Formats: sequence, structure tokens, C-alpha cells
Amino acid sequence: MIAGLVLAAGAGTRFGQPKQLAELDGRPLLEHSIRAITAAEVDRVVVVLGAGADQVIAKVDAHGAEFRICDRWDEGQSASLACGLAAMADCEAAVITLGDQPRLSPEAVRRVIAARAEGVDAVRATYAGGPGHPVLLEQRLFERMRDVTGDHGARNLLLSVHTREVACEDLGGGEDVDTPEQLDALRVL
Repeated sequence: MIAGLVLAAGAGTRFGQPKQLAELDGRPLLEHSIRAITAAEVDRVVVVLGAGADQVIAKVDAHGAEFRICDRWDEGQSASLACGLAAMADCEAAVITLGDQPRLSPEAVRRVIAARAEGVDAVRATYAGGPGHPVLLEQRLFERMRDVTGDHGARNLLLSVHTREVACEDLGGGEDVDTPEQLDALRVL
């Protein structure tokens, strides 16, 4: 079973408001990310929430995904990752995306999943040669990911394991939204 994990627990301090709820094309920003990963036809999707979780749950259509609240969300993205992976112990792999990537393509998720191979611990999408999301983690890494800390998630651990990179720049959608100006830029595309 391949699971999808959407990390969306942050308070949006750089954004100035809960960015999960900021609108793009008539939908909350988070809903775009959820729709992309559910359209990729993974077996199960978990969305990790934290700051303002009740408000997000009330306003965002889950499209069949499960919401999970991370009590330690303020410790950074790593805490959200650990929370989500704890819910996926029965999965053979998890594809991780971010809740602030509204233009993520379902095809990027499929491409990353298709790149799984014997001896490969993780698969990561790249955009213009730089690392991005989605990132697929094989189940054997889940326990190690629970020990990472801070706001960089799995970045440092991925440097120490066999990680395959998959070019996804032809699909667009690699950018995340951290400021209202970045969201405005997506609105004009």
C-alpha cells in the first residue's frame, strides 16, 4: 500500500494568516494539494494539521483524505512528518507533499512512485535541478524520520540514504507559497 501524506500544520507566520485557507481559483490553498495527491490514486491520504486545525477542517474539503492533528506542530515540519508517518506503519511507502503547493501535478506524484526500485530508499522530485516535492520514503525509513528535528523535515537524512531524483520541471507546480505576493503571482498564471 502506498500512502500520501500532506504536511499542512504550520501557522503561516510569513504569510500573515493561515495560508491553508487562502483562496486560489475559488478554493482554499490546501484543497489544491489534497486534490493533486488524491488524483494520483494513492491508496490512502493523511493530511497533517496543527495551527488552526478546527478552522481548516471546517473549511477544506478533504476529498476522502484523513485529517490528523499534530500536537507538536510548533516544533517544525519534522514533527508533522513524524506524526503523519506514525499513522502509516502498515504502508510500504509514503509520498509526501506540502499543503502550500497548489500547482503540484498528480503526474509528479505518479512519476515519483514509478521511480521506486530495489535498493532505493527514497525518491525525490526535482525542479530545474533543485530538490522539491513530492518525496517518496520507503517504509524502512519511517522510524529514522521520526528522529529528525527542526523545520527541514527529511532533507538531511535524504543526503545519507540512497535517494533517486526524478525531474518534474516539465510538470510545473514545484513552487510553494510562503507569502501573499507568491500567491498573487500564481493567480496571474
